[in-house]
Amino acid sequence: MKLSRKFYSRNTKAIAKELLGKILVHKKCKGKIVETEAYFGKNDPASHAHCKITKRNIVMYQKPGTAYVYFTYGNHWLLNVVTEKEGIPGAVLIRAIEPLKGIKIMKRRRNINNIKNLTNGPGKLTKALGINKRHNGLDLTKDILFIENSNERFEIVNTTRIGISRGKEKLLRFYVKNNEFVSKK
Repeated sequence: MKLSRKFYSRNTKAIAKELLGKILVHKKCKGKIVETEAYFGKNDPASHAHCKITKRNIVMYQKPGTAYVYFTYGNHWLLNVVTEKEGIPGAVLIRAIEPLKGIKIMKRRRNINNIKNLTNGPGKLTKALGINKRHNGLDLTKDILFIENSNERFEIVNTTRIGISRGKEKLLRFYVKNNEFVSKK
């Protein structure tokens, strides 16, 4: 069952934790979300919405359950899930997934055979799933790109975020303990 708009219309940090174990689906590919990071608005110096509304970050202000996909490091698309209420910026970066279905397709897209290195990073998972700028602004409660519910139980590790220069001290990164598809332990 797809996650509803109500699921996404809450506190970004809570959603970042609760997305763990849920299933990210795009066409014939599926993967269990095993690592996330929370990003807020004006009070979060690492957030794209820290200063003002721009052409790049405007999606963060849209309705919760919208895909925020942006290009970074001149090489990677990153997938975020818009959270909070419309008009209040917040997003959860999907950092890693455990491949479940469509693994041959994912390997072909990434041009690798090592399943452990297939989706263990935000740029890796978007390439493996075929997610790019066309997906920016998509409604995650519809049928193209979405997240399904799951009731799996596991222990969550809480750490500082990775790959940012500001707001590094904030404990807003979450991952499934002992999962071999997490980007960094």
